[in-house]
Amino acid sequence: MAKGLQGFSWTMLLLFCAIQELGSWAVHTAVEGPGLGQPGDPALLAGGRVKRGWVWNQFFVVEEYTGTEPLYVGKIHSDSDEGDGSIKYTISGEGAGTIFLIDEITGDIHATERLDREQKTFYTLRAQARDRQTDQLLEPESEFIIKVQDINDSEPRFLEGPYIGSVAELSPIGTSVMQVMASDADDPTYGSSARVVYSVLEGEQHFTVDSKTGVIRTAVADLDRETQDRYEVVIRATDMAGQLGGLSGSTTVTIVVTDVNDNPPRFPQKMYQFSIVETAPVGTAIGRVKAEDFDVGENTDMTYQVKDEEGVEMFKVTTDSNTQEAVITVQKPLDYESKKVHTVVVEALNKFVDPRFVDLGTFRDQTIVRVSVLDVDEPPEFRPPSNLMEVQEDARVGSVVGVVTALDPDTANHPVRYAIDRSTDSERIFDIDAKTGAIVTGKVLDRETAGWHNITVLAMEADNHSQVSRASLRIRILDVNDNPPELATPYEAAVCEDAKPGQLIQTISVVDRDEPQSGHHFYFTLAPEATNNHHFSLLDIQDNTAAVHTQRVGFNRQEQDVYLLPILVVDSGPPALSSTGTLTIRVCGCDSNGAIQSCNSTAYVVSATLSPGALIALLVCVLILVVLVLLILTLKRHHKSHLTSEDDEDMRDNVIKYNDEGGGEQDTEAYDMSALRSLYDFSEIKGGDGGGGPGDGGPGRNPASELHALPQWVQSPDLDFSVFRDYICRKVEQADEDLSVPPYDSFQTYAFEGSDSPVPSLSSINTWSSSSEQDFSYLRGWGPRFRQLAALYAGRRGEEDSEES
Repeated sequence: MAKGLQGFSWTMLLLFCAIQELGSWAVHTAVEGPGLGQPGDPALLAGGRVKRGWVWNQFFVVEEYTGTEPLYVGKIHSDSDEGDGSIKYTISGEGAGTIFLIDEITGDIHATERLDREQKTFYTLRAQARDRQTDQLLEPESEFIIKVQDINDSEPRFLEGPYIGSVAELSPIGTSVMQVMASDADDPTYGSSARVVYSVLEGEQHFTVDSKTGVIRTAVADLDRETQDRYEVVIRATDMAGQLGGLSGSTTVTIVVTDVNDNPPRFPQKMYQFSIVETAPVGTAIGRVKAEDFDVGENTDMTYQVKDEEGVEMFKVTTDSNTQEAVITVQKPLDYESKKVHTVVVEALNKFVDPRFVDLGTFRDQTIVRVSVLDVDEPPEFRPPSNLMEVQEDARVGSVVGVVTALDPDTANHPVRYAIDRSTDSERIFDIDAKTGAIVTGKVLDRETAGWHNITVLAMEADNHSQVSRASLRIRILDVNDNPPELATPYEAAVCEDAKPGQLIQTISVVDRDEPQSGHHFYFTLAPEATNNHHFSLLDIQDNTAAVHTQRVGFNRQEQDVYLLPILVVDSGPPALSSTGTLTIRVCGCDSNGAIQSCNSTAYVVSATLSPGALIALLVCVLILVVLVLLILTLKRHHKSHLTSEDDEDMRDNVIKYNDEGGGEQDTEAYDMSALRSLYDFSEIKGGDGGGGPGDGGPGRNPASELHALPQWVQSPDLDFSVFRDYICRKVEQADEDLSVPPYDSFQTYAFEGSDSPVPSLSSINTWSSSSEQDFSYLRGWGPRFRQLAALYAGRRGEEDSEES
């Protein structure tokens, strides 16, 4: 084949050489002015126009040249070349100097390498004509192209494989399956090297291919997936339009035959047999049957149904979507004694039917299923299944409420015994006769305590207590009128002293625990003991309520502040029952609008007339007030704990001054001062030099006993004041060390001046105040409880005592 290609190439080469010799033409390039504009150009010096131009042939080179000599491509030539060798030809561009060489004198171009058009179709180069002596351009540089001429050296290739197609079975002849396409690397614009035709190498019995388009079609109409579901078809592509000497390539196409629903379901058996016990509950599965279908996928989906009337009533058929089986279940309770064998006709149908193939045959099949019922020992059955009985609540113990009946459904018909499930009647309110099933009362009934009773009755075979059945029984207790009506609440009312006759003061309602079928109807009247009542009247409103009105003008709560009004209430029976209730009426003082202001004796309960919403609102208000008080107390305590640290506090605002000098000696006569002196132990103060703890006011003093340790007073004024001063100073020290004392307490004191006073005024406070106004800032370090006292007694003695304090 290589030799053939080589011979073909040489043939083409000779042909192109002849074309070059016969069909050459000149390519002219007009240059205005000095040509290339090089210095020294004669045209440039003359200032005239010189027309020059290139002359060469169209350049081609045949691909895949295998000769030993360089392949002649063509010749470039300038019309200014006079053949004296003064012009030097050169080329530049793609492959210049490597693939393509040029003769500098003649301008002949040769290809020195083997070219492949499928890799590169043309080369772009530029030609120059230069003066050999000066190397100046004589012609403008010109671009030219060398085309690589194609030969048929590439076979067709199927580049998109592997190919897999599909076609439905039983498709008609000529049904399109798929399209294949081959590509040829040769030049499609030159000759027939790239013209491809298709043909079938293998599988032509079932498929054909269009020679131009590559479309594969069915050749037969009896493709059957159940017979063969896959075909391997070999397709060939040949170039040169299939002529002799053309190259070819092939590929294998896999064609899958897809399924259509052309096969009906078929039961492998014409009859199936199953058995089940008669006590099987409704919904119990009896068995499974399955029809076969040679189709695949959704074409095998089936539905099943029961065809005969007896089977439809007793049994149900469903389809298992996973296994496509028919599941036969019990739809109604079975009874061996009634029927021992059931025959069921089950039909299978395709779920999805292709209408194109309905005429090929029926798409359904039937089979017979025989169900044998097995006998078991069954418990008794209650007949009829009534579950409601009624009895009067005043029925005597032992009264018959009703009778239950149960029978053994088995052929043996064993006798039945009855009992009550005591877990449903633990108080034994009812009993049952074990043989007859009669239910009787076991205790006194009370509808108001329990209006309904739910009990469970047991029925069992006499010789086999394991065969037991249960029935729920509801017993309703019928009401009798055995409860008298009563006032709804202990009513209390209020009437204003200035009430007028006919004024409504209270509406009365009653309650009755009975529930007569015709409804309640109550009658109201005043009790016989209130027939002489001239203060109030009672009106029966005829809607089971009554109204109490005033019957006189005005009341006087000083004369009588409480009235008790007995009211008689009677129901409608039978028999009619009655009761007497008392309405308490209080006489109260009211304002001009009739609002109650006050009542004598026990406070009138306002809450009785308040609505629940008002009571809730009142409670919420009280709760808010309590929270606010607690919050204020907490803030006040917190403020007290920080007040002692404020050095700039002025305690003078807390001192309460009494400028009244009093009655002098009359004060001592009015009050027994000896009683005050007796509270203190004078000897303790004088002998206060012993040991003691801090804060005791001095060594050896006990703070706890100082409240009762003030000594007996002597008649000396100096001694009286010194004792008092010493006592106050000790109290100041105790207060300074007591951290639990609030810091801003103030209190009032009355200083004892002794038995006599040499000064005109008996008020030490007044004397001190008139002499000078003293700043109390130096007392800030003292105990807050006794700062005022120290100030008072410091002023009592004048300058002498003030220096000492």
